[in-house]
Amino acid sequence: MDAYLLLENGAEFHGCFIGPEKELISEIVFNTSMSGYLELVTDPSYTGQAVVLSYPLIGNYGVCREDMESERPLLSALLVRELAELESNWRSEGNLRDFLIRYDIPGISGLDTRAVIKQLREHGTMNGLISGRHYEGEEREALLRRIRDYRVRDAVRRAGRKEISEYPPSGDGGMWTAERPRFRVALFDFGAKQNMIRSLQKRGCHVTLYPPATRAESILRFAPDGILLSNGPGDPAEERELIGEVRRLYESEIPIFAICLGHQLMALAVGAKTYRLKYGHRGGNQPVKDIESGRVYISSQNHGYAVDAKSMNPEIAAELFRNVNDGSNEGFRYLRKRILSVQFHPEACPGPGDSAFLFDRFMDMMEAGHER
Repeated sequence: MDAYLLLENGAEFHGCFIGPEKELISEIVFNTSMSGYLELVTDPSYTGQAVVLSYPLIGNYGVCREDMESERPLLSALLVRELAELESNWRSEGNLRDFLIRYDIPGISGLDTRAVIKQLREHGTMNGLISGRHYEGEEREALLRRIRDYRVRDAVRRAGRKEISEYPPSGDGGMWTAERPRFRVALFDFGAKQNMIRSLQKRGCHVTLYPPATRAESILRFAPDGILLSNGPGDPAEERELIGEVRRLYESEIPIFAICLGHQLMALAVGAKTYRLKYGHRGGNQPVKDIESGRVYISSQNHGYAVDAKSMNPEIAAELFRNVNDGSNEGFRYLRKRILSVQFHPEACPGPGDSAFLFDRFMDMMEAGHER
């Protein structure tokens, strides 16, 4: 069936439906990763967004549940140039088309994704309509007004898990157990990726995951060795309740590692400001520079907002990482606190593992806490 993508600026693109044939309005973003489409599709940070993939052929190695970063995909739609009809990989458990149908996620194949992404780069992230109809005249003008008015609502509550979950250690050859972990970590889940949990487990941590509605007092009552503030979707400045809870965690003496949305919420909690990037950073090839060492790491990223480094009180935190492409902030080292925050994804999936060492730095922070 014919499918159309109508952007809020009036640009329209034609393709064919893959997955269910639905009409919906969504925020349209693009990702430049060349592989890892299943990890990308199941990243909770895409809640309420339709994702355009810049790499032209998608679906060629099928899908494998082990590669999923959440229990189910939460993105609005998937937009691709060409969908592979025949998957080929020994790990494959099915094809991408059937996967989208199973989870009721619409998609468009045959789309001129290069042209769509050029629109987004020139005009910035836009809303768009996915439909099986081509609209004209007054009906089209009324629809464009609806598209422009669309906002992603309640994204963090939709992306985060609903119940407290426990994840025992899995690494170091069984040296660490649920009863005798290396560290106990509280993971504040705003839409956490599964590899974030695995990265802690394999370092001997017992992870207790808390839903986004959890109060800081409940986490502090658990008396964890460390706290991880996860990634997640949406505009961080709109999460006022969460900012207040993160402030209470900041005021504790517990080591904190904050990633992506968690990084933004921590900055907002201490009085800094965030702003919307023109078209965001989404892909596995974003270069970030360690300001202290001068070394550059290639990172995986997925965010549409950034912290204004100039708005951060220099007596509270020092800028630690910076994006090489546009100079935007990529991380802070908090002074007089054992807090590290980064905008990029050290757990990757998909993406390079250049910065996975930051989890080891978090382990060192918790170890130092034990010695005090």
